[in-house]
Amino acid sequence: MTIAHEEAVIDAAAVDAIFTEARTANSFSGEVTEEQAQAIYELTKYGPTAFNSQPLRVTYVRSAEARAKLVDTLSKGNQAKTASAPLVAILSYDTAWQEQWDKFLPVYTAPKGMYDADPEFAATTGNNNAHLQAGYFILAVRSLGFAAGPMTGADFSAIDAEFFPEGDQKSFLVVNIGHPGPDAWGDAKPKFAYEDVVRTV
Repeated sequence: MTIAHEEAVIDAAAVDAIFTEARTANSFSGEVTEEQAQAIYELTKYGPTAFNSQPLRVTYVRSAEARAKLVDTLSKGNQAKTASAPLVAILSYDTAWQEQWDKFLPVYTAPKGMYDADPEFAATTGNNNAHLQAGYFILAVRSLGFAAGPMTGADFSAIDAEFFPEGDQKSFLVVNIGHPGPDAWGDAKPKFAYEDVVRTV
């Protein structure tokens, strides 16, 4: 039992499933239903972001044609596992995310102007908060009993050209989703200790 288990308000099995025993899978089995895919997002959306912004966009790749196109954009080491995963998600951010301000923060619209005035700042903010939401997405996958295989080994410009040709989204992560398959885990990778990365000032 770790200090994380002792201090957690959820039970030890949940802590293990979401954090301490969860690992990136490299092979997958089973299926992910449409209801389960929806549940992943339903959990993801509750994670906090700046100004309640919600720039993350999720494209679930299910058809054989779309899967083949996606696989072609991935690095060689990511292709086979993505081709066989029960479900694959492309995570991207809405390049005009602030245009939805009236929907995600209607009680306080004043900050929208600073993003409209500075497109680079808007893009950085959208990208940063979508990455934050991507973390919630992976935790949501794990909380539903699945394994996640997030990957950045991809030609994201090619993914954008294929899946988002209008330029309204920018991709940044591909995530394989499913139950762990045979030999899903490689050797456990070391994690930094508290004293290696945390300081109190």
